[in-house]
Amino acid sequence: MPDLPLDPLRARLAMLGRPHTPGDVAAALRGLGVVVTDAAIAQAMRELRLASVGAGRLEPLLQAQGVSDVLVNGPDAVFVDRGGGLERADLRFADDEEVRQLATRLAAAAGRRLDDAAPFVDGRLPSGVRLHAVLAPVAAPGTCISLRIPAVRSQRLQDLVDAGSLPPAGAELLAAVVSAKVPFLISGGTGTGKTTLLSALLSLVPGHERIVLVEDARELDPDHPHCVRLEGRPANGEGTGQIGLTTLVRQALRMRPDRLVVGEVRGPELRDLLTALNTGHEGGCGTVHANSASDVPARLEALATLAGLTREACHAQVAAALRVVVHLTRRADGLRRVQGIGILARGEDALVQVRPAVSFGSGGVVREDAARVLDGWLS
Repeated sequence: MPDLPLDPLRARLAMLGRPHTPGDVAAALRGLGVVVTDAAIAQAMRELRLASVGAGRLEPLLQAQGVSDVLVNGPDAVFVDRGGGLERADLRFADDEEVRQLATRLAAAAGRRLDDAAPFVDGRLPSGVRLHAVLAPVAAPGTCISLRIPAVRSQRLQDLVDAGSLPPAGAELLAAVVSAKVPFLISGGTGTGKTTLLSALLSLVPGHERIVLVEDARELDPDHPHCVRLEGRPANGEGTGQIGLTTLVRQALRMRPDRLVVGEVRGPELRDLLTALNTGHEGGCGTVHANSASDVPARLEALATLAGLTREACHAQVAAALRVVVHLTRRADGLRRVQGIGILARGEDALVQVRPAVSFGSGGVVREDAARVLDGWLS
């Protein structure tokens, strides 16, 4: 069936000043020179509904089983990730204006502003879906929308073992890290499963302990009975009202956390997290973007610069506050895998390095030179 003239159709129906009926749609289609059939009316009603509620044309993709991400690159390119990497979806928009209207509506649903004065947005929809959008012409080849779908339920470590992401002995080691209140960071690239693993590990925290989560946008969903969430907020249309992670970390410290968690460390909040972990807050943790475990110190050094810390101060704080790095990778076939555990220790130059302790593979756990240090922390 050919594409219907939705914009002129919506304009005519809007002039009614009341909710439209199938008869109204039929009359409007005739006025636009469209041959009216039952199929045409049904298609028009369906597309009008999709264009006004939910995620529009993207809604079926968001509801499809196994889809974790939906990406829109302008009107002619829509991609989905079903766990095996990105694949192109058989879907397109009429033009970029339709994509822009959808992005603006989704932003409003997330309580955010999106227009030419504020051409990008990051937020969370009422359904829990994470939204990011950038309007054209800032984005090319058109308005871009990124939607990340939360898991239906919190994954457990055993789920990662069953998926082949982690050997059973590796799961036991990670559980021991949580039990011993060893402070740690989970590192990895985008889409490697850092948040999924962190949620699974936080679910192992004893129920009598209080977890305070600090996130820019809510993604962590641990299965835990005493979990408090603090979520950042961008500035409003007047440029005021912003609440950053640095502020939230400081507030979290006043909430008697047994475990302080920063969902993603990516700015000056690193200084406050390190300060907290250096002043008696055991078992703190978070995630950080890094291409390899050995790159984590350099990544932390760069973030510390944003907080005004010198290189020497950063490494001194990291060496005293953190113990373990758990690194994740994603294979070409899309499988997310926990690569191993490293320990943070000072080198001869007094700078922090990540020394391999154990690595995980198809054969199980391979112990490295630093495994003895890890064993000491877990004993």
